Amino acid sequence: MSSNPLYKSHTGAEYFKRITALELNRRVRSAYQDLVLRIAPAGAALFDFGAGPGIDARFFAERGFTVGAYDVDPEMREFFAAHCRDFMDSGRITLDCGSYQEFLARENSGAERRVDLIISNFAPLNQVDDLHELFAKFHALMGPDGKALLSVLNPYFIRDMKSRWWWRNAPRLWRHGHFFVPGGQAPPHTRRRLADFAAVSSPYFRLVRVYRGLPPNRKRQSNGVDVSRGGGFAWLHVATSQFMFLLFEKRD
Repeated sequence: MSSNPLYKSHTGAEYFKRITALELNRRVRSAYQDLVLRIAPAGAALFDFGAGPGIDARFFAERGFTVGAYDVDPEMREFFAAHCRDFMDSGRITLDCGSYQEFLARENSGAERRVDLIISNFAPLNQVDDLHELFAKFHALMGPDGKALLSVLNPYFIRDMKSRWWWRNAPRLWRHGHFFVPGGQAPPHTRRRLADFAAVSSPYFRLVRVYRGLPPNRKRQSNGVDVSRGGGFAWLHVATSQFMFLLFEKRD
């Protein structure tokens, strides 16, 4: 993996242009945003990890939420600051501009409001090597009833399963719960099974529900699949979607 734990092949204004140009990306983002609005209480404090150019942060600030945000990439943060300037000036959005290690190590001040919901869209967690320390940080940021809704890449996406690279890595997925993709058409990243996310988060969170990265249709909302008791064949529910949205609840 790149020495940058949240490597992106495109950044800043170029990333904003690419991510907003495709209808599929817009639909995925809309599905994620709609789900956040269903889960987060009115006026909640959100924290956007891997916030990119600030598209989601601005969307939720416009709807009455306060939003803390972090992204490791300086160009992303520069675009974010311009895109969200009015909300940053009013204090509705704050942006952490430290290194990734500084982000992990920084202690919360007593004056900071505890986070109600951590959000992370378009799979930043797939570009992080050590998720144990990241989930520990998420836990420290949260209030007592905190949750996290995290968008991650689906390791059982049917379109990927038609490719040779997927079958070369399938034994690692079955044996170890994850495999590393060195790059090519996408940045280097790790694909993880649901059980792997549940295991690495378990000291701090319970994985309770998984949702497809797109709604089943435009008229009906999905309640996802309850995976809090094992999940069984939950992967079948998300097999036709590139992303899956994972809902975690904070442990005491």
